[in-house]
Amino acid sequence: MLDRHGNRTKNFDINFKVSSCADEVIEKKSLKNDIEKLFKDDNDIALFYFSGHGYIDTTGGYLITSECKNGDDGLSMNDLLIFVNNSKAKNKIIILDCCHSGEFGNIKQSNADNALLSEGTTILTASGKDEYAAENNGSGLFTRLFVDAMNGSASDLVGNITPGSIYSHIDQSLGAWEQRPIFKTYVKTFTTLRKVPPPISLSNLKKLVELFHTKEKNFKLDPSFEPESKNPINENVAKFKLLQKYNRINLVVPVGAKHMYFAAIKSKSCKLTILGKYYWNLIKNEKI
Repeated sequence: MLDRHGNRTKNFDINFKVSSCADEVIEKKSLKNDIEKLFKDDNDIALFYFSGHGYIDTTGGYLITSECKNGDDGLSMNDLLIFVNNSKAKNKIIILDCCHSGEFGNIKQSNADNALLSEGTTILTASGKDEYAAENNGSGLFTRLFVDAMNGSASDLVGNITPGSIYSHIDQSLGAWEQRPIFKTYVKTFTTLRKVPPPISLSNLKKLVELFHTKEKNFKLDPSFEPESKNPINENVAKFKLLQKYNRINLVVPVGAKHMYFAAIKSKSCKLTILGKYYWNLIKNEKI
């Protein structure tokens, strides 16, 4: 999924490793070498995704590899953070779906000088440091929600999916008593991890400022906007269809009526939602 955008254009170059049987193993040394290589180059984005087992003790957290017997013989999360902090990549994204993954980025006091994240670093983990990561039908619950997010559930109205929107989707999908995802970041702006077809075309989205000359003013409706009324006006019907699209993606809500149809029939109005005002500002200021 990460290798292609929603329109199938190229996205990430993937180095996929899986350990599923005795003939396919991932040992600590090979994983460490791959991580070092990943974060060595000065790419725009270096992304590391780990889904497996995790371990924690008084010395820190560990990613469990195939040959591990005790847990603390896995790849140290502290070592992983050193590779990340020394990386020249502009954006470093680390996503961990394993038990105790929230320990990543927490350096012990004796190593406090390394506790800060380097600029451009974003960490998203399946659970807190003292929590287990749940499985669902043989795969991680967090990973399933991550896939949902990357398929478009976490996209904005122009089709961008960012680490922040992924975290928000996963956070809202999990109950208060379930594992809690952890989000740590030191960035000036979020980078886009994937693009998907937006729920509304950009040309139609930009018409928001044409229909609402100011973001606080309501848009007055009457029966001529509804195509099934006695005297529909084509120009108004076209505007109403667009307003209904805005309503479906929570940019516009009817005022004084339950549905947009009744707002038109009863000569009520509609207004921008908080989200609508946000996108109105972006369009007005030519940010999109």
